[in-house]
Amino acid sequence: MKCPYCGKPQTSVIDSRESKEGHSIRRRRQCDICAKRFTTYERVEGIDLKVIKKDGRREEFNREKLKRGLIKATWKRPVSMSDIEDLLEEVERILRKKKNTEVKSWEIGNLVINRLKKVDRLGYLLFASVYRDFDSIEDFKCEIDKLTTELTSE
Repeated sequence: MKCPYCGKPQTSVIDSRESKEGHSIRRRRQCDICAKRFTTYERVEGIDLKVIKKDGRREEFNREKLKRGLIKATWKRPVSMSDIEDLLEEVERILRKKKNTEVKSWEIGNLVINRLKKVDRLGYLLFASVYRDFDSIEDFKCEIDKLTTELTSE
């Protein structure tokens, strides 16, 4: 494993832990050259799944693309990379259990949105604005009204 800071391959594992669900291993590493620390995750490689886009195109499921979207939505929010990894693991676990090898993009979006809402409501709103193609302030207002209603009924 190369150090993301200095690029040297001499790194040591300081700590290893299984994720909560046991589907990945989190490794804390330290570079033997520059002494900086970083975290890596070891998990089963992607799922053999085609995503059917809104326009009918099909493309391979891309965990990293989904992860980038979650990182953008939760930027400067109190959401850790560990929270994002856990959310992604849960979504992937559900997708692996499906019998079909194709899934509609809106199904994946709903899985993510329902879980993100529990982790961070503002991050949920930002992710939903892209996923649901918000194009006006009224779209945001409608979603905020739904969230407010949910909060008062809890």
